[in-house]
Amino acid sequence: MWDKLDKIEKHYQELEEQMATPEIASDRKQLEKLARERASIEDVVTKYRRYKATLKSLEETRAMLQEDLDSEMKSLAKQEIEGLEVLQGNLQEELKTALLPKDENDKRDIIVEIRAGTGGEEAALFAADLFGMYSRYAQNKGWTVDIVTASDATSGGFKEIIFEVKGAGAFSRFKYERGVHRVQRVPSTEASGRIHTSTATVAVLPEAEDVEVDIKPEDLRIDIYHAGGAGGQNVNKVATAVRLTHLASGLVVICQDERSQLKNRHKAMAVLRARLRDMEIRKQEEATTKDRQSQVGSGERAEKIRTYNFPQDRLTDHRIGLTLHNLPKIMAGELDHMIDTLATTEQAKQLQGELA
Repeated sequence: MWDKLDKIEKHYQELEEQMATPEIASDRKQLEKLARERASIEDVVTKYRRYKATLKSLEETRAMLQEDLDSEMKSLAKQEIEGLEVLQGNLQEELKTALLPKDENDKRDIIVEIRAGTGGEEAALFAADLFGMYSRYAQNKGWTVDIVTASDATSGGFKEIIFEVKGAGAFSRFKYERGVHRVQRVPSTEASGRIHTSTATVAVLPEAEDVEVDIKPEDLRIDIYHAGGAGGQNVNKVATAVRLTHLASGLVVICQDERSQLKNRHKAMAVLRARLRDMEIRKQEEATTKDRQSQVGSGERAEKIRTYNFPQDRLTDHRIGLTLHNLPKIMAGELDHMIDTLATTEQAKQLQGELA
């Protein structure tokens, strides 16, 4: 571990030296690239330097005990040593955690796709409930939520809704929501009071930057048409809806939520870039599933990461066996306790793997 930390600190110093050269300082793209790389290891370097400073102070204080000191000074030195030893241990644990592999996507903005699964209209209503839950969670974090496109169900729910979440660390939190969500409750349309089981699938894609995904103009077909549904005269008279077809992959993205054709095109491109990047990553990782299967399965009731049982006011996350109560509070967007537990469990598994 210590050799690795020495190399990281040396690399950090090299990056600082490179950024100070006139050649790099005048090249904005290169400077930003090096700055991002430096920022990615700055926390580790800061902790390591603090750890080394603590070790030095510990050695110096221990050496003082070998000197001819009065009882009061010896007592103070011993107290200081105890405090420094605790600090040393804490910093060592923090360094172990800091050295765990980082997900480069954690700081990215995201595209979230929610689709009604098994359960008909009740599944569409549940998809709308999930969207509301995530919207409130994002707002509590100070992040912005922007709908890309939505397909309404007759019940008032969503067959599908795709939206952007912009804010620092959005992916690091939302990534634990990927998969099949199952709900058990009595639908408002159920006269006999029978409990129904329905599902909705959630996919979370980190947004891709322009430079990461090269979309050639000849591979893109852009169709502009009149948006359907409510929207007043603008919807009826002005063609603002955008459909992008990526010919090379066959991916199709539709956006008609905005009244501006330009805004719809921009949103559609963001979704297309994210999907293409996700597709490329899954190819590199030799994923065995297609499209959203790696995240959400088929939407069948048996495939689930979480169950929301309303009659029993209980949420169960099946990945870690976590059970929580007070569903109204959770559906109101208070997800931090659950997400923190998932993140801590993942971190513990990583640490165990590193130490094995």
